[in-house]
This record gives sequence, structure tokens and C-alpha cells, in this order.
Amino acid sequence: MADYTHQTPSAHAAAPDVVVPESDHPAIDLNLPDLENPTDDQDQDSSVSDSESIVSDDHSGNALLPFIGAGLMELGEGDKVHRSIKERFVSRLGALGAQVTVVAIHRNCSSSVSARARAQAFQVYSQAVQKKGGGDTANVRYAWYAISREEVSKIFSYGFSYSGKPRNSGLYGCGVYFAPDNHPLECVKSAPADEDGLRHLLLCQVILGKQELISFGSEQSHPSSEQYDSGVDNLSSPRRYIVWSTQVNTHVLPEYVVSFRAPHRSRGLLRTLEKSRRPTSPWMPFRILILELSKILRPSDVNLISKYYRDHKAGRVSRHLLVQRVRHIAGDGLLTRIIKSFRIKQSRAEVADHGTRDGLE
Repeated sequence: MADYTHQTPSAHAAAPDVVVPESDHPAIDLNLPDLENPTDDQDQDSSVSDSESIVSDDHSGNALLPFIGAGLMELGEGDKVHRSIKERFVSRLGALGAQVTVVAIHRNCSSSVSARARAQAFQVYSQAVQKKGGGDTANVRYAWYAISREEVSKIFSYGFSYSGKPRNSGLYGCGVYFAPDNHPLECVKSAPADEDGLRHLLLCQVILGKQELISFGSEQSHPSSEQYDSGVDNLSSPRRYIVWSTQVNTHVLPEYVVSFRAPHRSRGLLRTLEKSRRPTSPWMPFRILILELSKILRPSDVNLISKYYRDHKAGRVSRHLLVQRVRHIAGDGLLTRIIKSFRIKQSRAEVADHGTRDGLE
């Protein structure tokens, strides 16, 4: 159970248990980088050196001093809440957890007048959402948000700002995206490292209320009707909570900042993340996949997939985003059948080649 409760001037209710069911990847996991042979694009500069992420403790402490001025208090390592957050955070990172060092955890003290007002507003809206839904809860959950060091003070001092540009490439509507408490990996990947080699995540309480499914590529920017309060990318096992821009400063209450070190180079970090999530399912080269899809899909769909692939090869689109868009256009069912068929044909060819070589010998 995720229990991060503490006594603060905000006087808001403790967040409910965070229990989000784990999703089973399809037999062919198309959400990962193994569509192509992992050895195809090895980078000599992608290795991770322990020495690259070493920053002195004193330097880290100075780097985090502005957090104190923003009304945050550092929790000691012996603090129960510190241990709970650290253990849960690291354990949910899989293989990457061994390379992550939690440097500090700061708590929102809600000490300023404006901070107390935001905490009280969160409580009022929580009660309003609960009453509107006619249920026993406003569906308040803990969630992660990637942030730069400079943004920390601004958010705790003034609240969230919103430029109108969606985060995370706007894959699921125009809103602010949060990751469920037990799925911090996506936020870790997008958290920028500051000049001291530290990355930062907010751990927030989020009022979700009644959630609606937001489809991939949606341009939605508000609830589709009065009955809904927030969006998710998957109703049964969400990886993204979407809070609409009009609600972000009433439905989100940032409570903690987790500052940590991870592999310093971004490519090394992403490579480690990919390895930590790498499945044993078959893969196939994108070029062959596109060729097979051209026999089935409309030319316009194939051209769009080809464009995303060219953008990926040119470095304009990440592999993760490429795979997500291919999945959206072609569908997991079709992709699974094509890749399975490719692997079967490849296995038969290998057996035939082996038999031919045995006969020659």
C-alpha cells in the first residue's frame, strides 16, 4: 500500500490506496524497441559509466537550497515517509532501480498563504467531485510528474502554468500528463537532468473523479461531458492520467519532490530503461514490417507509417513514439499476426539452410 500521509497545514484527507492492476503485454510487445534487432543500432557512445553520475553530496545540497525557499522541507533518511517513497519509487523502476540513487526528498509544508489556499481549494474540489459523482470517493490518487529544477520553485510558489502546448507530444489530448504512482518509468525518462546531474519528479495527489478513455491522437482539451472529470489512456491499466488545463491548479496538489541521480547520458538512461523492460517476444525489422503492411493497409496509412519511420531514422521521432503510432494505425492484432508469420518463415528458412549445409558437409 502506498502510504505517504503526513501532518501538514493543508488539512486534506489522506489519499486512498493506489491499486492499479498491472497490464499484460500482448504476445508481441509492440510498445518496446524490439521490433528491430537490438543489435542493429548499438551506439558506441551509449554506455553508462558510474563515474559520469557522481556529484558530491555537498554540491547536491547546495543545488537543492532553492527548494527550502519555496516552502519545502527536506525529509531525513530515517523518516518513515522518506523510506516509503524511496522504496516504492526504486522498486518500480525494474533493472534501472539498481542505477538510481535517491539524493533527497522534500515535502510541501504549505507554509505560505497562497500554498494554504491551494491546499484548501484542492480539498473543496475533492468534495465537489465526490458529491457530483454521487459516490464515496473523489478517486484521489498519487501520481508522478517530471519536472526541471527551475520549475520546482515556480510550481510550489505559483501553481502549474500551461502554455497550451500538450506535454509528451500530445498523444492523448491537450492536457497535463501524470504517471500513476506505480508506473514512474515514463516520467523518469522525460525528467531533465540539471547541471548537477540531478533529476526531479513531483509526487502529487490528483483528483481523477470519473475517468474517460482518451484515444491515441486525440485533440481533446476538456471533458467530453459533465459526467467526466479526467482522462486516461487505458481504463483497466492506465499509464497516463490526463488532467485538463482548466483544472490543473484545482485538481492537482504537489506534495513531494524526489531528487535522484540516474545514468548521466540521456541515451544511456534510455538504453537502460529499454533493457529493463525488454520482452522475450519476437521482433522484425521495420522495413519488412512496412512492406507487409503495404499489402493490407490503405496507401495513405502506409505512407503515414513510412513518414514516421523516416522521421525516426532522422532523429526527429523517438522509437517509442514511432511504435505507438504504428500500433495506433495498424492495430495490435494485425501487427501480432504479421510478426508471428515473419518469425515462422524465418525459423523455417534457418532450418532449411542448416539442412543444406549439413548435406554439403
